[in-house]
Amino acid sequence: MPIYLPETTASRTEALTPRQIVTELDKYVVGQHAAKRAVAIALRNRLRRQKLPTEMAEEIAPKNILMIGPTGVGKTEIARRLARLVQSPFIKVEASKFTEVGYVGRDVESMVRDLLEVAINMLREEQRAGVREKARQHAEERLLDRLLPPVVPTPKADEPIEPPEHAQRTRERLREQLKGGRLDQREIEIEAPERAMPAFEVITGSSVEEIGINLKEMLPGFFQGKTRTRRLKVPDALEALGEEEEQKLIDMDSVARSAIHRVEQSGIIFIDEIDKIAGREGGHGPDVSREGVQRDILPIIEGTTVNTKHGTVRTDHILFVAAGAFHIAKPSDLIPELQGRFPIRVELEALTEGDFVRILTEPRNALLKQYAALLGTEALDVTFTADAVRRIAEIAALVNERTENIGARRLHTVMEKLLDEVSFDAPDLVDKTLGVDAAYVDRMLGGIVKDEDLSRYIL
Repeated sequence: MPIYLPETTASRTEALTPRQIVTELDKYVVGQHAAKRAVAIALRNRLRRQKLPTEMAEEIAPKNILMIGPTGVGKTEIARRLARLVQSPFIKVEASKFTEVGYVGRDVESMVRDLLEVAINMLREEQRAGVREKARQHAEERLLDRLLPPVVPTPKADEPIEPPEHAQRTRERLREQLKGGRLDQREIEIEAPERAMPAFEVITGSSVEEIGINLKEMLPGFFQGKTRTRRLKVPDALEALGEEEEQKLIDMDSVARSAIHRVEQSGIIFIDEIDKIAGREGGHGPDVSREGVQRDILPIIEGTTVNTKHGTVRTDHILFVAAGAFHIAKPSDLIPELQGRFPIRVELEALTEGDFVRILTEPRNALLKQYAALLGTEALDVTFTADAVRRIAEIAALVNERTENIGARRLHTVMEKLLDEVSFDAPDLVDKTLGVDAAYVDRMLGGIVKDEDLSRYIL
């Protein structure tokens, strides 16, 4: 019997061939074709596995990916966009935040628990969308009950209880006024539940994440059932009641079960800075725990069962994408067992001046489009000429070459300094048009670029 993902995720994934996945990623990330091909193949292999009989599918391990390349070239963005593309639960963790048991830091299993929380939020939002209309109807009835409490007359023998006709007509008129917005300025008191307090956890293991006892489950009366009276305007009251009704209609047990299944079958964990924990035994001081961290992470990647407050999660088929600059360390500095768990290796290229031109203009979320949209909220029409774009890219590439190469992130610092003056003055400008050309770029940035010491601090 084949293994299937929840319908929405499975159908979305099945519709995309590796070539289509690369095409979609091209809309957001410039270049890095080899990395895009690698993640597209890994995603398609995941779908192929799900179509196999269960006995065979269980034997096929995910083809985890190790991305090697300098910062700011698109490693994280490729993995994040991939997850959004197929609606998979996704988290990014930094390997340097974890430490070997006994050192200060996070427990490695927390990455799986965090991924499950992401999946639960995804499923909860999906269910909320399905019950929103029904919840609003319930909230509307409760609001009308507050505005016009129902009148129940004393019934005669063997007669059903019915509200008087005039009360019903008044209720319908109120409903029309509510929908027409004519009650928006009216205030009303409602009983709303107190904000849920976070669950307290009693530590029974070596870290906070090793949840032993959940006090919220032990003392439900202490954390639940408390309400307070709030005085709100009608639209706010309707929204608050709607949220409360949505929570009542959502089956959280079902959400948790579905979330666990989605994590196990389609979850993606991006482990950044894995080069920071590359190292073997024999170190001293802060380096002593590097191999220990690798050995702690290894079972999670190999496949283990992690206990969470929502149930157990198997990590056998979660896709792991690791990334690092590997300027000093090499992939071969990782322990052999960990190296073997990342069979796909892709090297990302450093970005050139030409790449910067494309990053500024081509992607859907291109930087120039973002800044033009931001300043457009001030009714300021900003345009960039082709020679200005080339000059911005040239400056970013030059500063990266002179100082630390931080890839495309350098464009953010350059753009902020370039538009610093107009961003400050935009609300007060009389002339609401600005054409940014190469001369404008040189006027704003030329002096900083010429002074190498100054550019190290400002750009």
